[in-house]
Amino acid sequence: MLSANEQLRYSRQLLIKGFTETQQLALKNATVLIVGLGGLGNPAALYLAGAGIGRLILADGDNIDVSNLQRQIIFHTEQVGENKATIAGQHLQQLNPEIDIEVIDEMIDQEQLDYYLNEVDLVLDCSDNLATRYAINEACVSHKTPLITGAAIRFEGQLLVIDPRQETSACYQCFYPKTKGEPALNCETAGVMGPILGVIGSMQALEAIKLLTNKTTSINKIKMFDGLAGQWQEFNLIKRAECICSDTNLTKLV
Repeated sequence: MLSANEQLRYSRQLLIKGFTETQQLALKNATVLIVGLGGLGNPAALYLAGAGIGRLILADGDNIDVSNLQRQIIFHTEQVGENKATIAGQHLQQLNPEIDIEVIDEMIDQEQLDYYLNEVDLVLDCSDNLATRYAINEACVSHKTPLITGAAIRFEGQLLVIDPRQETSACYQCFYPKTKGEPALNCETAGVMGPILGVIGSMQALEAIKLLTNKTTSINKIKMFDGLAGQWQEFNLIKRAECICSDTNLTKLV
């Protein structure tokens, strides 16, 4: 059961029709790994901590730079030079003392992914490079751990929910195979508008809450957000037979 303090803290969620104390307890009992505490990880972590995710594991080896402050809303100017995951963890613990926070203050590697995915219910990929995205995707496919991945550049953002527990679920490499190589543009070269990251990071948190409370989520759908037009587009994603997530290739990952 929820404590009296928890019932008060989460009262606005519990007032929602169709959202029950059982579902709030599901959030309390959940463990979520967030990889990347930058522009996406900041809003995602804030909303998940506020919603009452019982255990958040925060992974980021980067230090705060003054150029981050335009969009990474957890951090303050006087914290420049400090580790992102450490500072985010301190902030989230102050926001919600009811939850547990674990910090990985280095770039997560394959060994760590294999270790932590044995104990998490869900992963949020808020990273900013393809190598990390591929490593997270492969680990989640291998461990059959749900994954919510987001990305943003300029005025555009994208969102993808992956659930390897479902046989029909495509994965990140179905969407962006390794043969494509690094994209020509990224945030460092093309820039990004801060609120776009807020939109996508918030949507990652929303999809996480829905998934953890058994609300309907859409797999095999690429959601694209055009910030200038204020419009969403949705595209179907087909699971590729030659991809790592196919039954034939999955055994190679295990």
